[in-house]
Amino acid sequence: MQQADLKLDSSWQNRVADYVQLTKPRIISLLLITTAGAMWLAGRGHVDPVLLLTTILGGALAACSANTFNCVIDRDIDQLMERTRNRPLPAGRLQPGPAIVFGVFLAGASFVTLATFANLLSAFLAQLGILFYVLVYSFWLKRTTPQNIVIGGAAGAIPPLVGWAAVTGRLDWSALALFMIIFLWTPPHFWALAMFIGEDYRKAGVPMLPVVAGNRATTQQMFFYTVATVVVTLLLFPLGVTGWVYLVGALGLGLVFIQRMVRLMGRPDDLEEARSLFRFSIFYLMLLFVTIGVDSIRFLL
Repeated sequence: MQQADLKLDSSWQNRVADYVQLTKPRIISLLLITTAGAMWLAGRGHVDPVLLLTTILGGALAACSANTFNCVIDRDIDQLMERTRNRPLPAGRLQPGPAIVFGVFLAGASFVTLATFANLLSAFLAQLGILFYVLVYSFWLKRTTPQNIVIGGAAGAIPPLVGWAAVTGRLDWSALALFMIIFLWTPPHFWALAMFIGEDYRKAGVPMLPVVAGNRATTQQMFFYTVATVVVTLLLFPLGVTGWVYLVGALGLGLVFIQRMVRLMGRPDDLEEARSLFRFSIFYLMLLFVTIGVDSIRFLL
């Protein structure tokens, strides 16, 4: 009897783990940092703790939903790629039907959470992020154009809009600047990843820019987006929503980002250098939004 119970417990735990894996939890944490940073900036250091937690929860549910639908759509190409073939759907541990139901449930839970504890604008923006990621990026762009991540990156740039709207009930130029920071940051971040796993994308027939145009041409475009990202980060200072602490931090981080990008341009076929830039880009965005939070402390003094 005990062995049967243990097997049942193990089976249940494995099933839960598979559903969690559909949501790609490691990706979500960075999105939530940008949401929290936007809320802190919008509230000038004063954010109701309940609003903060429920908005982060609503945003997390929306991201989990989008990632789940993405796993359903990409199950065929995931089966061809080394790093994704063991995901629950291509491995056959889950079927598409239950996964779709799970994604719909998460989307609905996100809308209810944000509409109840924040406002309708933030709830609708979160749903827009899901639809854009699923329909525009996953269904259309990913398999048809090497510029897929440039346009598709808009989906990942919506979380700070959700956070800003949750606090203020509206969107303005500062919110747009936060959106543009992530929108412009996404190509160098994602293309760095595509450079060192390019063989996987080639096998799956996904036209990522490094596969189609080569690493040297890709790094040239990455450099443009990196510089543009840094320039837009500095715009938050003249907009009057950040102070000198943020400006110095954003400039310092930006110069390091550009320096790392120039280094990759000098050796575009060095896959370890591409991997290093990919990792740094995550660190860069995380620290940038932490700097926003630190800068906002001045409003509390």
